[in-house]
Amino acid sequence: MYDMKHAPTFDHSVMRPDILGAEFLGEGTNFALFSDHATKVELCLFDDSGQQELHRLELPEMEGGIWFGYLPGVMPGQVYGYRVHGPYEPEQGHRFNPNKLLLDPYARELRGQIQWDDALHGYQVGEDDLSFDTRDSAAFMPKAVVVDAKFDWDTDRAIRTPWQNSVIYEAHVKGLTQMHPGVPEGDRGTFRGLGSDAVIEHLQRIGALAIELLPIHAFANDRFLGEKGLSNYWGYSTLAFFAPHAPYLKSGQIREVKEAIRKLHKAGIEVILDVVYNHTAEGNELGQTMSLRGIDNASYYLLSPDNPRHGFDTTGTGNTLNVAHPMVLRMVMDSLRYWVEAMHVDGFRFDLASTLGRETQGFERDGSFFNAIRQDPVLSGVKLIAEPWDIGEGGYQVGGYRWPFREWNDKFRDDTRAFWRRDPGLLPALSERLAGSPVQFNHSHRPATSSVNFVAAHDGFTLWDTVSYNDKHNDANGEDNRDGHDHNLSDNLGAEGATDEPGIIAARIRRVRAMLATVLLSQGVPMILAGDDFGNTQDGNNNAYCQDNAISWLEWDKAREEVLLAVQALSAFRQDVSLSQSRFGVAPADADDRHPVMEWLHPRGGAMEDGDWQDGELRCFALQQALPDGKNVLIVVNAGEDAEFALPEGEWVLRIDTSADEVAQDRPLSGTVPVPWQTVMALVR
Repeated sequence: MYDMKHAPTFDHSVMRPDILGAEFLGEGTNFALFSDHATKVELCLFDDSGQQELHRLELPEMEGGIWFGYLPGVMPGQVYGYRVHGPYEPEQGHRFNPNKLLLDPYARELRGQIQWDDALHGYQVGEDDLSFDTRDSAAFMPKAVVVDAKFDWDTDRAIRTPWQNSVIYEAHVKGLTQMHPGVPEGDRGTFRGLGSDAVIEHLQRIGALAIELLPIHAFANDRFLGEKGLSNYWGYSTLAFFAPHAPYLKSGQIREVKEAIRKLHKAGIEVILDVVYNHTAEGNELGQTMSLRGIDNASYYLLSPDNPRHGFDTTGTGNTLNVAHPMVLRMVMDSLRYWVEAMHVDGFRFDLASTLGRETQGFERDGSFFNAIRQDPVLSGVKLIAEPWDIGEGGYQVGGYRWPFREWNDKFRDDTRAFWRRDPGLLPALSERLAGSPVQFNHSHRPATSSVNFVAAHDGFTLWDTVSYNDKHNDANGEDNRDGHDHNLSDNLGAEGATDEPGIIAARIRRVRAMLATVLLSQGVPMILAGDDFGNTQDGNNNAYCQDNAISWLEWDKAREEVLLAVQALSAFRQDVSLSQSRFGVAPADADDRHPVMEWLHPRGGAMEDGDWQDGELRCFALQQALPDGKNVLIVVNAGEDAEFALPEGEWVLRIDTSADEVAQDRPLSGTVPVPWQTVMALVR
């Protein structure tokens, strides 16, 4: 490693503008940063602690807005940052301030945490944002670290689980592991805990074939939350798109992420990352200058065309990343490819994906970002999931994405909750959800696996809280219970919150099992929120984004075995009968050898008639599916009181009964059979 007592010298014969970030090339490191409007870029080298700046070197070359230089002898472990010179003209969108140390947007590993201080602002706090602050921010900033990408992946390779087989488990690295008794105490809250035998065994037990992790990219713990004694638990405030969040690393080294992914892959479990490329942690024009704002605000962010002093905010966070810019798009694409090629992740869920499709005329399903991914030989082959909305005009786009994207389907969540709450007139809506929501997704050659079906996700009530609370209880968030939405479609079934009443507990278990069965027995891709598989509660908090504590952490010692066994049985049945299909179902009149044939049945026997669909009090019906492999599956749902159902002719075998103590069944049935209240039954012929 280079002796940092003396300033290293750039080698002009080796330096490269085509590889952005800090790339170790075997005997030295190439540094490259894009800034179209800068006049000078300085590379700052720090000691191992990141506290002392040792050398400040001007990057010697610039081509196409990329500033670059190669330093021989600079090895992995070197701590660094940037200072970027240029015009400070906020009214023109330019906010260069070389007094502010800036994080490399391509940083692979970080050293240190943000220490909130007014010096992090490019302007003088207390004055307007047209003022200029001369204080050095380096002492308060995390720094980037040069890394060596070498890792022994052994025989690890992409699993590529077919969409129709996948069952997704949405989880938080810390929340999943922090209170798990089977995870070594020192590994809890980290990737080592995520890759522990105890966590993997649980995922295998419930049939999860993919784990979707809430943001693991390095993120900021927002200042306003820290001042209230809270923190950014969910992580939707990205600071660096290539680096993992340092507190999730026990050793601080990125190899821990690779080790966890390698173990999960050996267990047959894919890893999907929830990624936030729509905005960053820098906020609006009154926010901090920590990275992109100081590197080139006018290139990296969408600015108001009428007044570039202000950002164009479609995310509700103060800024919007300008992915329509070719170099910003390249940064996002480079980040995605890095996580696939270097870190071996299997897919991505895109937060507020509609923002990524915003062009000059609004949301474009054929926008530059989506088209770039669709043609990319690396990214087009991994799992891609859109959160198909943002808060901007025209942002709600459920069903509006092209293949190969899948989409979170909030219509499934709302209709399923309302149906099992016994709201009237929901049979037509639930029939759509059981069939894979064809109205939304059966177009543009999209498959029947386009809908990601869920009844609860990280944002909102847990499933257990959906049957335990009529109202949100976000008192711990410090906003007098004003935050979080009120459209919970919940029902406490007789008591608000926890209760010892056996009848209420039994009813809650019955309804939770029925809702989980709806998720796991519908066409599409099922997603289960971590903890919903065993009745986890957040005490009625439906916006626990700031609760890095027992409110959000899974309480494994309170797991309800009755719920867990139901999920296990439902997942096994789904795989055993190959229930999920890649093609949408057709009516019996259109039967062929490629599509499942679907028919809706009334409890009295025979097909549902037009008038039956308008019966607002009817809460029991069935979906009969003739699958292409010859199996016939009958899914009977009953959200009402005890009922009787006339089975189609033939010898049926009852395989699932969510009202029974043992959900998994193997019992022949024929004729008219009882269907208990709040029950899902699955039969095979």
